[in-house]
Amino acid sequence: MPRYDYRCRACGSTFEVSRPMINASDPAPCPDGHDDTVKLLSTIAVTGTSRATAPPPKPAGGGGCCGGGCCS
Repeated sequence: MPRYDYRCRACGSTFEVSRPMINASDPAPCPDGHDDTVKLLSTIAVTGTSRATAPPPKPAGGGGCCGGGCCS
C-alpha cells in the first residue's frame, strides 16, 4: 500500500499515511488532532549504478532476401 507524506499547517509536523491510491486525495488529520494538513509532493530517489552493454553487432551480409542474393 502506498505511503503519502503530509504536513500539518497548525503545528508544522510531518507524518505519513498508508492508504490505497484511490484515497490518496482524502484529507488526513495530523497525529496531534489538527485538521489543517496538506499533502506533500513526494520525490522518488533512484540510486545505484547501471552497466548497460551495447548489443552485439549483427553479422554483415548473407542471410535473408535483404542481405543476400536470393532476390536477384
